[in-house]
This record gives sequence, structure tokens and C-alpha cells, in this order.
Amino acid sequence: QVQLVESGGGLVQAGGSLRLSCVVSGRTFSSLVMGWFRQAPGKEREFVAGISRSGASTYYADSVKGRFTCSRDNAKNTVYLQMNSLKPEDTAVYYCAARWSGSYAVTSGYDYWGQGTQVTVSS
Repeated sequence: QVQLVESGGGLVQAGGSLRLSCVVSGRTFSSLVMGWFRQAPGKEREFVAGISRSGASTYYADSVKGRFTCSRDNAKNTVYLQMNSLKPEDTAVYYCAARWSGSYAVTSGYDYWGQGTQVTVSS
């Protein structure tokens, strides 16, 4: 069983930064494609970023490209989302997700989900 636990959310002013972390249980982390999603109040969940198993390749939603960076440390079973130049419209619950198959650039079809961490950006 794969379990994901996010942390690092909080309240930040517009223009600020936050780094989210997601720790994944099990010894198979390096076999998982990882992704980040978010869901704002009243909106559907949307894809934010995906990262390949090795961490060498990433893919971002246009809305966060150039501001967010996804990375992973396979020795620590952890994936990160560094968020810079935050905007009020980035306010959402952020989820990490994992999948066994498929590309990091495919935005659906994830198998496992974390419980989410709240990010609030004030103007």
C-alpha cells in the first residue's frame, strides 16, 4: 500500500514563497511517477505539476510555469513543490499524487492521493 502525506502549506502574502513536501511510504518510491494537483473552493481539482521517476523531467500547468518547481529526492521518498511569486489565485488545497504507469506529462490517471495541505495567499 502506498501512502502519501503532504506538509508545508500555510498563509503567505502575495509575492511570497512556500515549499510543499510529500513523503511517500514504501520502498517503491523510485518506481512512481509523482504529481501535484490543487483544488480551490468551488472549483474542480486541477493539475499543477508532474515529475518523472528519476526526477530528470518535469511538466507544469501554464498557470504555474516559471513560478513553481517540482523536484524529488528518491533517497528520502519525498517529492517537493517549490512555489515562488505566489498569487491570490494560487489559494487552494494542494494534493500530491502517485501513479505506477504513464507519463509525468499525463495529467490524469493517478492511483494514489494524499490528504492535502492548505495554501492561502493573501493580497
